[in-house]
Amino acid sequence: MNNEKTIPYKIYLEENEMPKQWYNVRADMKNKPAPLLNPATHQPCTLEELSHVFCTELAKQELDDTTAYIDIPQEILDFYKMYRPSPLVRAYCLEKALGTPAKIYYKFEGNNTSGSHKLNSAIAQAYYAKNQGLKGVTTETGAGQWGTALSMACAYLGLDCQVYMVKVSYEQKPFRREVMRTYGANVTPSPSMTTNVGRKINAEFPGTNGSLGCAISEAVEAATTQEGYRYVLGSVLSQVLLHQSVIGLESKIAMDKYGIKPDMIIGCAGGGSNLGGLISPFMGEKLRGEADYRFIAVEPASCPSLTRGTYGYDFCDTGAVCPLAKMYTLGSTFMPSPNHAGGLRYHGMSSVLSQLYADGLMEARSVEQTSVFAAAEQFARTEGILPAPESSHAIKVAIDEALKCKETGEEKTILFGLTGTGYFDMYAYEAFNDGKMSDYIPTDEEIAKSVAKMPKVD
Repeated sequence: MNNEKTIPYKIYLEENEMPKQWYNVRADMKNKPAPLLNPATHQPCTLEELSHVFCTELAKQELDDTTAYIDIPQEILDFYKMYRPSPLVRAYCLEKALGTPAKIYYKFEGNNTSGSHKLNSAIAQAYYAKNQGLKGVTTETGAGQWGTALSMACAYLGLDCQVYMVKVSYEQKPFRREVMRTYGANVTPSPSMTTNVGRKINAEFPGTNGSLGCAISEAVEAATTQEGYRYVLGSVLSQVLLHQSVIGLESKIAMDKYGIKPDMIIGCAGGGSNLGGLISPFMGEKLRGEADYRFIAVEPASCPSLTRGTYGYDFCDTGAVCPLAKMYTLGSTFMPSPNHAGGLRYHGMSSVLSQLYADGLMEARSVEQTSVFAAAEQFARTEGILPAPESSHAIKVAIDEALKCKETGEEKTILFGLTGTGYFDMYAYEAFNDGKMSDYIPTDEEIAKSVAKMPKVD
């Protein structure tokens, strides 16, 4: 079965082969991620405290670091079947163009209207909100994929959806905004003047383009000041990585069917949802000593939390209203440049991925956006899919690794996550094609200034 000629361009699973449970990688981690802390007391957050912000069932998932497998409710499985299983693709055309002996695979998560992997967690979080009898949910969105996914899930379940969209993305990606509105969401550019924290941020940073940290603060305030609402988050949190594990589980089932074992697994990293979801079952094998893999997180050079950040407790949001998380961070007041990979413009990294990186179980690289878009166009011209700027960070490093194999003659197997499509990112492609795209890399002084404001936790 492992003869190369038997491997199709696209490996599709049958619906009955879809995972019926999510995998919680924390259960197999020897060093568990540090707990979320109450910002007032610096004590671990309790279920009761988290339930004021999140749906109760999601708060339970957030705190559970011992249960390895959690059943996926049938209603979520039924929704998944509208666009899952998603294909695992052998990039034969890209391999040929590169002239590499490497075997390249990608898990394509853009085959739904939201255009990304975000729908995997959006429907789960909306489902638990509905089950709790809530009126609606609030959230933030960067590039707009998460907001689009959540608006779809809320429309399906009849929930109100309020989205705070990072201002620069709100302006750069008007069509993403309109998809959200088509699905019934109320979309507000952030920071806005509709919340106390938004007004405070605007006063402190006049004319700011916003950040995910700002939008999170506004969404949390909106949730906690309206009866019958809770806040939901599209990345960073452990519960989100849990839901996204369906990506890696499907990838592993598909590869196992053909006797394929990846040597390295590559994903773009902003908050960590897609990377964490893709690597989870493979990382579980590594943690249990059953197999070994290289894991590579790829982040923008303009927002390099893993490669240049500090590992410590920090606020998850700019307004300092969320719990403290121990993570690699640039500081919650860090304002990233308005690069085109809006979904990666976050100051911190998932506590799960941060712990794995701190333990030396994962590598990280930062790449500049002009090189990312060059890789994106090369991929589009060979594989026929226009990739999202976020996904293209993984493409860039996958190509780099494949070219190394060309030099050494090694036939390594590469798996990367193609998290979504870039059809709403044409202003970015226009800037690249017109030669107007620039690379901004923050100075050590800029990062140090923000890191200096991190809370002091004993």
